Parts: sequence; C-alpha cells; structure tokens
Amino acid sequence: MAGNKQGKRFTAQRAKVQADKQYSLEEGCAVVASTASAKFDETVEVAVRLGVDPKKADQNVRGSISLPHGLGKAVRVAVFAKGDKAQEATAAGADIVGGDDLVEKIKGGFFDFDSVIATPDMMAQVGKVGKLLGPRGLMPSPKVGTVTFDISETVKSVKAGRAEYRVDKAGIVHAAIGKASFGGQKIYENAQVLFQALNRAKPSSSKGVYIQSASMSLTMGPGVALDISPLRG
Repeated sequence: MAGNKQGKRFTAQRAKVQADKQYSLEEGCAVVASTASAKFDETVEVAVRLGVDPKKADQNVRGSISLPHGLGKAVRVAVFAKGDKAQEATAAGADIVGGDDLVEKIKGGFFDFDSVIATPDMMAQVGKVGKLLGPRGLMPSPKVGTVTFDISETVKSVKAGRAEYRVDKAGIVHAAIGKASFGGQKIYENAQVLFQALNRAKPSSSKGVYIQSASMSLTMGPGVALDISPLRG
C-alpha cells in the first residue's frame, strides 16, 4: 500500500508539471513550490549544465553566495583556527573549533558539520584530512571564501545560509537554494542570485554557449525545466 500511495503522490505532483514546457524562472519556482508533498520540508535543488570543461583548472567553476533568504536550515560550522582567531570563531557561533585535535577527530570519523572554515596558517593541518574532507565537498577553499582570516564575518555568513556551488565532472552545477516552505517568491529571489553568480563566474576561456540548460526540483519532486535564454548574463 505504501508503494501505491507514493505512486499516487508522484503522479499528482507530475500532473502539476508540463513535461514539454520550459518555464520562466519565476513561474518555475512557483510550480516547484506547489509540488511539495513530503512530510518534511523538502530542499529546493537547482541543476545547471554549463559549457565548460571541468578538467581544465581555469574552467572549474566554483564559488559561494549569500542567499537573500538563506537556506532554511541550521548550518553546523567547523573552524580550524588558533589563539585569538579560535576565540573569534567561537564568539561568532562556530559549532566546533580546533587544530590538531580537530584533525584527529575527523580521522576518527567525526563529520558532524556542514561547512569548514580555516585560517590560512592552519591549512597545513587541514591538508592532513584533505582526502577525507574533499570527497564530501567540505575542503576549505580561498575560491569560496572559506580560507580567510576574516573568521567572524565568514562564520556568521555561513551560519546565515551561504550556499556553495561547484561544477561536477559532467559539467553540471548542483546547488541547494532553500526550502519548499519558502514559497515561490522567496525561492525565485534566491534562484536569481545563483544565476547572477554563475554568470559572473563564467571562465574567460569558456567558448560557445555557457548556460546550456537548467532545471529545478524538490527533494522528492519531479524536475521542472527552465527557459534559460533570459538567465544568460
């Protein structure tokens, strides 16, 4: 019976989305919000295919953005820092702060955090667990502003809902931009910021069409194709 209920629910969701239609960003956000049906507050996810070759270092699109309405979830932040900077991180609301002790915790399987920030002088320690953090998308990077001495502002920004985006091996950027409960307008305002950031991040060596296609969906919902012509910067 449970499978039948799920099937009916997905059919009802799918009926709200015209399969052969490319929606404007504003309309697409409203449709995505309308497909919410899970018992939890689903995440809004965007997938954008870019005309880049991620194997080339200068086309490895990556960055972070402060979303006007945040991500709608509590973000747990780990910080590699020492001395005054460690105190600064704690005061700004970091969930865990450390150095070699944090390295050992992570080596032991501790990953109870969503984002990692480090001061530049701590990157040698961070490097010891790079192979553990990297595959999880948790490695601090100057490109996304998570290797910095401006610890207080960065911790506050990440806690408030700063979204990170990065292109995968297939040339697709996946990014979470909020929750179903935000409603269409807030999702739209967050999505606008993402597309503006992606256009700004276009590598100068990228030739041809840069933003090639895009879709969005909820965690448990059907994909909604977007008309990307107005989204190209």
